[in-house]
Amino acid sequence: MNANTKPIRLSWHTREQLLSRGVTEQEIADAIRTTTWQPAEYDRLECRKDFPYSMDWNGKFYATKQVRPIFVDEESEIVVVTVYSYYF
Repeated sequence: MNANTKPIRLSWHTREQLLSRGVTEQEIADAIRTTTWQPAEYDRLECRKDFPYSMDWNGKFYATKQVRPIFVDEESEIVVVTVYSYYF
């Protein structure tokens, strides 16, 4: 199955982190589907994508938000185990 057609499933931990990290499911999917994957710790994969932000986050203005999902490419789906966000 092609990685661009596999369903993307967010782990329970990832879903818990969405609000506190300011990330949406759509941003995670967009990052996974449109950027180059790199090896990550524990035989996982990661990618990074910058999104225009131009808003305040925790009381400070940022022009860009970077989304960095950590995931496993399984045979029938992509499982996101966590997600990080960076504001700059």
